Amino acid sequence: MSIFDSFIKRHDFLVCVDSDGCVMDTMNCKHFHCFGPCMVTEWGLEAWKDEILDRWNVINLFSMTRGINRFKGLAMALGEINLKYASIVGIRALQAWTANAPALSNEAVARAIEEASDPEAKEIFRKTLAWSQAVNRSIVALPEELKVPYEGAKEGLCAAHSFADVAMVSSANREAVEEEWGKFGLLEHTDIVLAQDIGSKAACISEMLKFGYDPGKVLMIGDAPGDCDAAESNGVYYYPILVNQEKASWEEAVRVAYNKLKEGEYASYGAQKKEEFVHNLGG
Repeated sequence: MSIFDSFIKRHDFLVCVDSDGCVMDTMNCKHFHCFGPCMVTEWGLEAWKDEILDRWNVINLFSMTRGINRFKGLAMALGEINLKYASIVGIRALQAWTANAPALSNEAVARAIEEASDPEAKEIFRKTLAWSQAVNRSIVALPEELKVPYEGAKEGLCAAHSFADVAMVSSANREAVEEEWGKFGLLEHTDIVLAQDIGSKAACISEMLKFGYDPGKVLMIGDAPGDCDAAESNGVYYYPILVNQEKASWEEAVRVAYNKLKEGEYASYGAQKKEEFVHNLGG
């Protein structure tokens, strides 16, 4: 049974919302303490740790590739490491897989291990799965005080839920985001949770549109270029939560963005917000 089978459309409007770096103030700590360090450990890159971690953070947090899927980010980082620091066995297989696989998740990596005939490909997929599992364990082990919503995010979800169906659309691990959103009472303002295991954000939005929403009444709220791309590829609107301006962004969503959407006046406002978004990430 698909997760979509139990969803019931209740409103004409749909608001899709990312989690990490958008609703939850967890993106920096997850990359600083989990994703990058686990990569260094799994591939034995301690000799270049500081430089590699700095570059990991630029790729995943502070540039136009912010919010990239974990496996795509890994392939990018290891590709650079292979050229600059140390040979990464099987890197081309990982790059090809992340470019072409229909879904990028632990389950998909496990299938790639089984299907790989080349020993080097099998090795990098095994290491990739071990890395991803280590990341998940380290995220669970993060101090609870580091995993909190941004100020204004809960109010923003509640306001959206007053006039729209709300879908969490995240490339993060399902167990982690459900635990985080559940703890802070965010799931009660959410109608469906679409995480990494369901597919890409673009694919998730596409599936939601099959319930009959007018694309002009659908808004994707996110903090990364991938969120914007997912919205645009489906012909729906995008609202950015700006890095280091999260509280103000959520307040503006409630005060301005939702009204623009409801009144059918979002297009020009959305174009202005996209310019602010790209400029804020140095694009």
